[in-house]
This record gives sequence, structure tokens and C-alpha cells, in this order.
Amino acid sequence: EVHLVESGGGIVQPGGSLTLSCAASGFAFGAYAMSWVRQAPGKGPEWVSSINRDGTATSYADSVRGRFTISRDNGKKTLSLQINRLAPDDTAEYYCTKGWGPRALEGDWGQGTVVTVSS
Repeated sequence: EVHLVESGGGIVQPGGSLTLSCAASGFAFGAYAMSWVRQAPGKGPEWVSSINRDGTATSYADSVRGRFTISRDNGKKTLSLQINRLAPDDTAEYYCTKGWGPRALEGDWGQGTVVTVSS
């Protein structure tokens, strides 16, 4: 069974930072590109970032490029997302998924972790 468990969300003030983590199990983690997606209150899902199988290539949505950094550790089977300079529009539930690019929105998501940016 594919298990994806996100963690690290919380309530953060604008301009702050945090790091999200995703623990993967039940599949060959290193054989798949991985992505982060998010869904803001009242909005549809949005692809955020992807990383290829060995971590040598990354891609970001325009809205997060320069502020977010995706990384992975294939030995630990974990995926991370470092988020800097948080803004209210970053408020969303964040999920990790298998796959590269917007197609990853169609795959299995984890249970999610909520990021709330508020003063």
C-alpha cells in the first residue's frame, strides 16, 4: 500500500518560514518523481513543485519560485518543502504526491498538513 504522511504545518506570521515533510512507504520511492500540491480555502488544487527521481532536477509554480525549495532523501524515503517569506495567499492544505508536474494532481495524495499564514 502507498502511504504518504505529511507533517510540519502550522500557524505562521507573514514573512515567516517553515519546512514541510512527507514520509513515504509502501512503494519504490526512488523510482518516482514526487510533487507537492496545495489547496487553499475555497479554491481548487494547485500544483506547487516537483523533483525528479534522483533529485537533480526541480520545477516550481510561478507563484512560489524563489521562495519554496523542494528536496528529497531517497535513503530515508522522505520529501521536503522549505517555505520562506510566507504570505497569506500561501494558506492552504499541502500534500505530497507521486509524479512530475500538474499531472501529479491526479495521483494519490497523503492526508495533508495545514499551513495558515496569519498575523
